[in-house]
Amino acid sequence: MATITTRERLVTEAMRLFSEQGYRATSVAQIEAAAGLAAGSGALYHHFKSKELLLEAGIDRQLDRRRAMHDIRSLFAGLGGLRTELTILGRYLLTVIDEESQLLQIAVRTPTNRSSRLDDAYAALIDGLYTELADWIGGWAPDLGAADRRTIAVVGVNGLLGKRATAMLFHAEAIATPDDQYIAEWTTMLQHRITAAP
Repeated sequence: MATITTRERLVTEAMRLFSEQGYRATSVAQIEAAAGLAAGSGALYHHFKSKELLLEAGIDRQLDRRRAMHDIRSLFAGLGGLRTELTILGRYLLTVIDEESQLLQIAVRTPTNRSSRLDDAYAALIDGLYTELADWIGGWAPDLGAADRRTIAVVGVNGLLGKRATAMLFHAEAIATPDDQYIAEWTTMLQHRITAAP
């Protein structure tokens, strides 16, 4: 079993706290305590020069993980018919959103322009999902114009983001539609739009 370094623990705990409390509301002492260090000892500064650089390390870690799975066309191409691929794709996109929930929560809880690195990471994540879905749609509907593919992709990704936002941001899991039912409806709507393409 691999040993988790102090630096990795600091990044993991900082991202968790930033997502739960917000970047500004999280103190260095809280991060140190959560990582198993003496709170207020300044031990964090042996690994990171500032809280901002710690946030950037967390962002980099999440972006590196995201880059490792960036081409959904290669993941889902040839798995079956349009409906099958869309269903699997919807589940995959929800999984990506779940995996990136910390980054999304931090972005929502941090004022715009507070961290240009965070703003860029959020934009890259969301724009990357739009682009990947639009490219995948192009494989099924090559005659559909690029602007239309992009619009469908934006609606599709935003629909999944909205599904998770009620739980992540508003803690309203009890009223949420179950994932399988939601994905079935999402698939039906996107399938109809893609097959209705001129």
